[in-house]
Amino acid sequence: MRIQVHWQEEVVSKFPELIICTGVIRGVKVQSATPETEKLRNEIFEEARRNFVLETLKDHPIVRAYRDFFWSLDIDPTKIRPSGEALLRRILQGKNIPKISNVVDAYNLASLKTIIPLSGYDLDELFPPLVIRFSEKDDVFRGIRMASPMRLERKMLLLTDQRRILCIYPYRDADATKITDETKNALIVGYGAPKVEAERLREAVSIALELIRRVAGGTIEGVELHRCTA
Repeated sequence: MRIQVHWQEEVVSKFPELIICTGVIRGVKVQSATPETEKLRNEIFEEARRNFVLETLKDHPIVRAYRDFFWSLDIDPTKIRPSGEALLRRILQGKNIPKISNVVDAYNLASLKTIIPLSGYDLDELFPPLVIRFSEKDDVFRGIRMASPMRLERKMLLLTDQRRILCIYPYRDADATKITDETKNALIVGYGAPKVEAERLREAVSIALELIRRVAGGTIEGVELHRCTA
């Protein structure tokens, strides 16, 4: 299945280098943590502790690129961190990552491993084509673990489909389209930033799909890059 992505002209004008990456996996079996999931967590946690140091993480080129991008969106990245950095920081601080399900845990681990923000969506709940646009005054969004919807008062970068907002780019996903125990087919999205190479995004999404297949089965349909064009 080819995922179409449309870009608002204002986004193209402001962020001409922006790229996102999508990947589809079908026939997954979503369930709570399994021995295989736990083994995977331990492997990637240990790898992260070997490869990164908390005190110098802010200077890593990918971390720096997303932080600069956040500032350009009027988001303070020391208060709202890109998901890849946030997950990695938790491990380097000796904390753990909440266990959600095998599929969600798998793409979170891929995000931790690559420092690339990733989302997972129930593909059958989406209404493509997807759109990257700035928020409008009447936009309302309810994210995962939000008690009630919020009105988007200022201009924010969004990923939407033809009916609703899927994500406040690139750090908060919608509750309505999240992966649940009923999900059979999943869409993984890797969110780019200026100065983040396209192949980094492709690698992150590819790793996420492979980890999902390892713990939840399924058939990978492929990975696509979507460049910022009007």
